[in-house]
Amino acid sequence: MLCADMLHVSWNRRHATALLEDISPSGACLQMELEVPVGVEIRWRSGKQEFTGKVVYCTYREIGYFVGVEFAPGQKWSQSEYEPEHLLDINDLLR
Repeated sequence: MLCADMLHVSWNRRHATALLEDISPSGACLQMELEVPVGVEIRWRSGKQEFTGKVVYCTYREIGYFVGVEFAPGQKWSQSEYEPEHLLDINDLLR
């Protein structure tokens, strides 16, 4: 699901603001101004859900760093628990 929502994330005693770019049951992509090391644990709280995961990629593009997060084992995103401010299912566009 493509989405947009502002988040406050933390890792290794650092804190930053991120834009949630997309989310799925198993992970998310965050857009950030800071580089986050691959392999580090990152966390944030949104709605009723706390998210924890491992950074699996961090790539710089013209507008910032795109940080891929794989959620911790046993943790999944649930739309009923947390729905980002703007949410778009790509499959709806393809119909």
